[in-house]
Amino acid sequence: MYEILKKEVLNDAVELMVVHAPYVARKCEPGQFIILRVGEDGERIPLTIADYDREKETITIIYQVVGYSTIQLSKLQQGDCLTDFVGPLGEPTKLVKSNHVVGVAGGVGSAPLYSQLRALAAMGVECDVIIGGRETQYVLWADKFKEFCKNVYITTDDGSMGHHGFVTDVLKDMIDRGDEIDEVIAIGPVPMMRAVVNVTKPHNLKTSVSLNPIMIDGTGMCGCCRVTVDGKIKFACVDGPDFDGLLVDFDELVTRQRMFKSEESHICKITGVKR
Repeated sequence: MYEILKKEVLNDAVELMVVHAPYVARKCEPGQFIILRVGEDGERIPLTIADYDREKETITIIYQVVGYSTIQLSKLQQGDCLTDFVGPLGEPTKLVKSNHVVGVAGGVGSAPLYSQLRALAAMGVECDVIIGGRETQYVLWADKFKEFCKNVYITTDDGSMGHHGFVTDVLKDMIDRGDEIDEVIAIGPVPMMRAVVNVTKPHNLKTSVSLNPIMIDGTGMCGCCRVTVDGKIKFACVDGPDFDGLLVDFDELVTRQRMFKSEESHICKITGVKR
């Protein structure tokens, strides 16, 4: 059993947990994820490792309460235990020393982006980050990014904080004014990552995205998380979750993400969760 050492509500849809998981904390690297279960009959939930502390043997996860299983997870409090907490899974992010990297985060995408940019900054890479959210409360971890990012840009759909608009507005401005950018790392909702790629692709600007298709076992056996990259079938759980965004078939990815939309809407309706 894996004890929850800390729980924090970040906004009306997102929560944070710090979990005692010594074996995972010992081996994990930026970009990897875990799969947890709440109870013996619980669904397997894949979540990115937002942070880790090897000395304290802890893993930090951030999750959005969007359906039955995350509702059950949300009911747990500090001192409670998770039935399963498996990891680290997936390939670690391939961190490359360069001069300037721009991270782009949407919603809970701040969680996986945080450890990646922190590691790059530790390597001597100049890092900027653009964080987007529907409104102020959905802009996550801006203060934490300020600890190692040269510039932290904020955008909100409603204009309640930072730039009134989208993360791509700021990224496009940076490119248009001639900022020398070696790589863009985009993590967030699929439409946001796709929009970022649409901005960077005409400039052939190296762009990494983190994909989160439907996943069950996390070991490449079920095949549910397949994606097409450069015309080849890949599995996000074992080949990713990071991929070259310029080569991802986003049309296919969007279609697969919508496969269970009606079922998701139904469970949200009966549980009262807002999507």
